[in-house]
Amino acid sequence: MIGIPGQLGRDLCDAHLPMSRRDVLKVGGSSMLGLSLGAMLQMKASANPLGGGGPGWGKAKSVIMIYLQGGPSHLDLWDPKPDAPDNVRSIFKPISTKIPGVNFTELLPQLAKVNDKFTMMRSVSYTPKGLFNHTAAIYQMMTGYTTDKVSPSGQLEPPSPKDFPNFGSNIIRIKPTSEPMLPFVMLPRPLQESGVVGKGGTAGFLGKAYDPYTLYPPGDDMDMEKMAKVRVDDLQMRPDMFGVRLNRRAKLRDAMSDAMPVIDKAVEKYNLNQHYDRALELVASGRAREAFALDQEPDSTRDSYGRNTFGQSCLLARRLVEAGTRVVEVIWPKVANSDNHSWDTHKDLPKRMKNQSAPMLDRGLSGLMTDLDQRGLLDETMVVCVGEFGRSPEKGVSTSGNGNDGGSRDHWPYCYTGIIAGAGIKRGYVHGESDKTGSAPLDKPIHPRELLATIYHGFGIDPETIVYNHLNQPRELVKAQAVTELFS
Repeated sequence: MIGIPGQLGRDLCDAHLPMSRRDVLKVGGSSMLGLSLGAMLQMKASANPLGGGGPGWGKAKSVIMIYLQGGPSHLDLWDPKPDAPDNVRSIFKPISTKIPGVNFTELLPQLAKVNDKFTMMRSVSYTPKGLFNHTAAIYQMMTGYTTDKVSPSGQLEPPSPKDFPNFGSNIIRIKPTSEPMLPFVMLPRPLQESGVVGKGGTAGFLGKAYDPYTLYPPGDDMDMEKMAKVRVDDLQMRPDMFGVRLNRRAKLRDAMSDAMPVIDKAVEKYNLNQHYDRALELVASGRAREAFALDQEPDSTRDSYGRNTFGQSCLLARRLVEAGTRVVEVIWPKVANSDNHSWDTHKDLPKRMKNQSAPMLDRGLSGLMTDLDQRGLLDETMVVCVGEFGRSPEKGVSTSGNGNDGGSRDHWPYCYTGIIAGAGIKRGYVHGESDKTGSAPLDKPIHPRELLATIYHGFGIDPETIVYNHLNQPRELVKAQAVTELFS
């Protein structure tokens, strides 16, 4: 057995290619085959000189996660079952789409015209094991892990520095952006169920340096003009702060550092110079501020996304990735377990979905797909649209302990639909199939962990790459393999 000195992945020459647990096991077993470590690495390099990992490997430069917190009903949106019994069948009529034989409901007429640009995953599925609760399911979807820290109410505890990192934090740590741009942005509101705010949306044990820049405009969730109130004061250069003064301050900092070697040594591990320089470059360049200026877009473009919080958030996501942001997470602009345009439709499903949530999703997501494609950005931008679960096939039943009226649906993690596009993902493809009532996958189930592994794969990151938690214990980014069948 070969012993490797040092901490795995921390003393490698290339910090962007840390060692995975699988690599360690390969090294450990190689001696039985008479191979040295050097010979094994040489064989690996010869087999794949580019370091690739199969279809879609490393094609993504950015990702936009459209997160439908609350759990939308798959049967009432994109997996209708017109031949199902009355207590299962949606009241909304099925309509044809650009893909022959694939139907949506009448709530998604715009997305039906552009579904040849993306892949539908009709078999997202997992066994609950305590994950019927929004917060717990959101945490799994965003981090790839579950937690046993649950409050008496069934919700998770508030965010903690001990949490597993949001997938976006892992991406920007391993694949930092080279542009003077915010690497990770979350908008227009935090992940939230009741009073638990932000769980699964932080860098957790990676540290605050990898937290997202949160853009939460003021105003109530029912305020559809919130994006017009965007303020980025911390990225704003004061009128009297000219470049000369900024550079002078930078030189002053350098002079002080030169004169204080003892202090420099004490804070060396914090890499203050790098953080200061990046912050200075970000403010001085103005690139981030310009990306947030939605009013620079033509009215026709803004209209195509929908003049509401969700639509304009999708437009801002496009502007951010165009300017160099690596990860953008657009959180559905309503608390997960709430009323009105929330997807948590325990009551008034027909009215809420038809008049509020579905029209916003239809226009905003179709506008984003079309705009990214026309600009050539879909070639290198992955787009994922998914919730923490779907809704129960049978109406009016309780699956999570909640009450449901006769026309509405409860939580259902066993089978639901997600969307993925861009960065090498197949176009006009339907992955997996649900049974005749949308209750379970008939084939090709995709666990949320596998979806995260697929995102990492798209960035050229081994999903099993080792990270170290707050106790310095090795953990995989996610314990799953990418679903490479989704890629062309």
